[in-house]
Amino acid sequence: MITAVYPGTFDPITNGHSDLVRRASNLFDHIILAIAKNSGKNPAFDLDRRMDLVITVLKDVKNVEICTFDNLLVDFVQQCKANVILRGLRAVSDFEYEFQLAGMNRRLAPAVETLFLTPAEQFSFISSGLVREIASLGGDVSEFVHPAVQAALRERFS
Repeated sequence: MITAVYPGTFDPITNGHSDLVRRASNLFDHIILAIAKNSGKNPAFDLDRRMDLVITVLKDVKNVEICTFDNLLVDFVQQCKANVILRGLRAVSDFEYEFQLAGMNRRLAPAVETLFLTPAEQFSFISSGLVREIASLGGDVSEFVHPAVQAALRERFS
């Protein structure tokens, strides 16, 4: 059984994230979407709200488990008995950072592989940060996020 951990802050989960999970659900037996507490950032949504939104968006994907973590990623992956860290690459600009992370994770946990998936073309430019910025300025984010996320953003920034 191959289990992949897809980590991130998911603040908020975007259509790009959900596309990646849906496509990966056909490749892996089990996917753990792991929402990082990440106290170093100032998230728009608290951890519980991010979890609620992810659960809502991915409720129809049967082999996905949603959880949170606040420790070293490779330690979390090993606790879950996972084999793979799943990461998304939107653009070349993501590659250098992700490549460095993958190398460090391999050094810390040699048995864990990192696999990169690219988003579908229509989602390649979407990031949580851009979605938050557009929403905070009153812009329309309906094509970038699930309707529940759009409503949460509207409420958060109203």
